[in-house]
Amino acid sequence: MASAQWPCLILALFSVLVASGFPRSHARLLEKRSLLEGEVNGIDVYSTKISCKVTSRFAHNVVTTRAVNRADTAKEVSFDVELPKTAFITNFTLTIDGVTYPGNVKEKEVAKKQYEKAVSQGKTAGLVKASGRKLEKFTVSVNVAAGSKITFELTYEELLKRHKGKYEMYLKVQPKQLVKHFEIEADIFEPQGISTLDAEASFITNDLLGSALTKSFSGKKGHVSFKPSLDQQRSCPTCTESLLNGDFTITYDVNRESPANVQIVNGYFVHFFAPQGLPTVPKNVVFVIDISGSMHGRKMEQTKDALLKILDDVKEEDYLNFILFSGDVITWKDNLVQATPENIQEARTFVRNIQDQGMTNINDGLLRGISMLNKAREEHRVPERSTSIIIMLTDGDANTGESRPPKIQENVRNAIGGKFPLYNLGFGDNLNFNFLESMALENHGIARRIYEDSDANLQLQGFYEEVANPLLTSVEVEYPENAILDLTKNTYQHFYDGSEIVVAGRLVDKDMNNFKADVKGHGAINDLTFTEEVDMMEMEKALQKQDYIFGNYIERLWAYLTIEQLLEKRKNALGDEKENLTAQALDLSLKYHFVTPLTSMVVTKPEDNENQMAIADKPGEGPVDVVPPSMAYLNSYQSPLTPYYYVDGDPHFIIQVPEKDDAICFNIDEEPGTVLSLIEDPITGFTVNGQIIGDKRGSPNSETRKTYFGKLGIANTQMDFWIEVTTEKITLWNAAAQSTFSWLDTVTVTQDGLSVTINRKKNIVVSFGDGVTFVVVLHQVWKKHPVHQDFLGFYVVDSHRMSAQTHGLLGQFFHPFDFKVSDIHSGSDPAKPHATMVVKNHRLTVTRGSQKDYRKDVSIGTKVDCWFVHNNGQGLIDGVHSDYIVPDLF
Repeated sequence: MASAQWPCLILALFSVLVASGFPRSHARLLEKRSLLEGEVNGIDVYSTKISCKVTSRFAHNVVTTRAVNRADTAKEVSFDVELPKTAFITNFTLTIDGVTYPGNVKEKEVAKKQYEKAVSQGKTAGLVKASGRKLEKFTVSVNVAAGSKITFELTYEELLKRHKGKYEMYLKVQPKQLVKHFEIEADIFEPQGISTLDAEASFITNDLLGSALTKSFSGKKGHVSFKPSLDQQRSCPTCTESLLNGDFTITYDVNRESPANVQIVNGYFVHFFAPQGLPTVPKNVVFVIDISGSMHGRKMEQTKDALLKILDDVKEEDYLNFILFSGDVITWKDNLVQATPENIQEARTFVRNIQDQGMTNINDGLLRGISMLNKAREEHRVPERSTSIIIMLTDGDANTGESRPPKIQENVRNAIGGKFPLYNLGFGDNLNFNFLESMALENHGIARRIYEDSDANLQLQGFYEEVANPLLTSVEVEYPENAILDLTKNTYQHFYDGSEIVVAGRLVDKDMNNFKADVKGHGAINDLTFTEEVDMMEMEKALQKQDYIFGNYIERLWAYLTIEQLLEKRKNALGDEKENLTAQALDLSLKYHFVTPLTSMVVTKPEDNENQMAIADKPGEGPVDVVPPSMAYLNSYQSPLTPYYYVDGDPHFIIQVPEKDDAICFNIDEEPGTVLSLIEDPITGFTVNGQIIGDKRGSPNSETRKTYFGKLGIANTQMDFWIEVTTEKITLWNAAAQSTFSWLDTVTVTQDGLSVTINRKKNIVVSFGDGVTFVVVLHQVWKKHPVHQDFLGFYVVDSHRMSAQTHGLLGQFFHPFDFKVSDIHSGSDPAKPHATMVVKNHRLTVTRGSQKDYRKDVSIGTKVDCWFVHNNGQGLIDGVHSDYIVPDLF
């Protein structure tokens, strides 16, 4: 059983606090910038507390942040927390001026409909989304009236997994401003007794840490407290920037006097098993390594470096081989060989000489490795008491030989026949991770993503360390017949040193006097049975009056573990079996108030349960995933405010100017086929260009001719990423990899620093991290319309991360500018008065008009009043409009 999730608590605190004049003021953009430079702008976050109670490895975490709006206008406050992907949110509440808005967990489809209703009413949006290797990010924003106080409280729970002999609580602390009362409190209660407890912070010196941090443990209880003063939070003695920016880590382990420990409360039990001091079972391992052309460069060097380090750790009693696959399959040796010093030295030479080449034949590479392990066992080339494993590493999808994932899975499943586990390592993002995970799970293994970072070699090496020391094989946990109900998984192909087996269930008779459990497994030398007997009355007394115990924790632990395992089984299930597993997991999620991939949490006003305010939604695992439709709607409307700059219609450019609480607009008249530069930032690498189309029957008169944007190109050269949006499809390129979607899809694609959400036949939301968000709106007309065509609108929702050198027809207005309007007088149309505008040292005649904002409602739109600048924006834009014509979309 290899378990390597980060446990308990990973937080990015506090919020990016966005201070904005309300309603709909551009001040939000400017003040968000200044806040990142250390200013508070009227919002005082005066308290942040992280409280973590751990009882028998089950963590109950509460994050509470309090803020007050000391400004004389309403402000928007955003609350961000990063938490483990393995955690389930159980509650979120907002308290505004003493009134609490509670959270309710509902079935995802029900919550989605209610959420869409809330969005249409301009309510606040909160969401959970994947944000890193082991994190997902919870975000909620709310508008706070002048002088009002607000409290955010997020609760989530998680079963800590033992990893390399330790339980680890890893906190990523990031307040981004000084907080008067900042506190981390962790209380740990372990009935087995605590053997080690430590805490450290990467962002603070030992001298300062000593006075801010206290840690202690005795017997069954442990405590960690971190309370830095304001001065200790400062990055320098006179600075207002916070030093709290990094990792805060708590690690502990329990006493291992007995290999097993059983705890029973109120008819539910949990059984922990982790024996110590057993000899390692010899292993037969085949490394199946992708050497296709896409592994070229740093990937290949990191892979070779990791394999060389792994060879240093292989034990002499182990047997091994290497199989390389590209278009062809290459083996190091014809059979498994023992890891003698001579063979290890020869293996190092082989690894150093690996070269990338050709295509990706996953099927033949895996089948060769499986055949080699089967042959070694059948021909008695390996010890009888040894265990076999296969580790496959690839960075792409199969594209030669057998390339159909279902057929590859069938071939591998039939070849392995349940005899040993398959571990799949997916290198990078350009691969079908769901396929790798599904194939590993149905062959008793796991899949792991290896991230393309500077430490990729250490990630590979670290995974091998998890499976390097099997202590038992064919492990089965047994209980008295007819005494147990609703048992979680109780058979494991392997038990690895440093990990732990956890089984939970319900008792048929909760008043029984004694409880017995046996754990059986094959060891390196002989078969072993570990027996644990429990006196129920003594246990009840021992657990009754413990301050650190929270509620019915064993029942909740059982529910958590059951849901987790049902969702895992569901990944490979079909038909009625999948429906049954889904129904069971959904029922438990609703009963125990867990936000899982089947449920969402909706925050409501207490007096009106239909008036939804926020939603928490859990995405799928992995950094590149297709997530449920409700997640797509969340991403679409993170801020209910109107965008600040957009171009839509004929094409009409609208620029909102916050200092004037007003807007300026202009049109660009150009021939169909012309490509215009909308945004160009040489510092961040962003470009957005749009290609003009005309009506089906265009007018020769430029004054009456209708033109629109029919194609948009969004790119970031630093991220090596391009998106081409047309009225028919959306194409994404990441380096050499290409994905294509239609406007009939509802899908979100995410990877580090990027999120692209397609909302079926409505819009696309493109977010680059925290600070750059664009929305592309699809306008569709009747297909047989004699004149008009489908076209696109482009909206800049957030641009505060873009540099001061940003330019383009829209980009040049991301920076503050001023204008004055005078001499307002009637024109030929009484509804459209004329005026004189002074802007950028130019005196212009402008006309009062209005345009439409279609971001929320593509059919009707919202009216936006503006001063119209004639002659292609001449005098308003820098230079003349023809300066913004570019050769192509990219």
